[in-house]
Amino acid sequence: MNKIVVVGPSGAGKSTLSRKLSSKLNISLYHLDNIFWNSDKTHITKEEFDKKLEEILSLDNYIIDGDYSRTYEARFKNSDTIIFLNYPLDLCINGVSERIGKKRLDIPWVEEEFDPLFMQWIKNWFIETKPILLNLLDKYRDTKTIIEFKDRNQANDFINSL
Repeated sequence: MNKIVVVGPSGAGKSTLSRKLSSKLNISLYHLDNIFWNSDKTHITKEEFDKKLEEILSLDNYIIDGDYSRTYEARFKNSDTIIFLNYPLDLCINGVSERIGKKRLDIPWVEEEFDPLFMQWIKNWFIETKPILLNLLDKYRDTKTIIEFKDRNQANDFINSL
């Protein structure tokens, strides 16, 4: 495991798992939210983002945390390990609710409330994005190590086994 991508819906705990992996494996961690978003909630252009992602993907090792489905293919192609947090919607909604008002390392601002549009975006992920992700995971199943967790206990057991 040298080039690791962590994907899944918002609120699943991608950033938390990625920080633990980074610490255990001593591999640099890149939060896609910190690359894309500015602290004033504006974001960089698609071209700037893609250039920065390409720079990361050219490294010898990395952990990339973030879903950003538009970039699945590029990240999967360049990684050796894909970790999918395949958690249920209610767990993800609770995950977002629990982080409201807390400073995080993976995003450049503090969420002050659970935006109803963001909640709908998470629900839509399960309908629109998850099928795309599952198809791509099938595509790379024979050439990449794919690790899928169904709950946080499985993820924690994995981290503890490293």
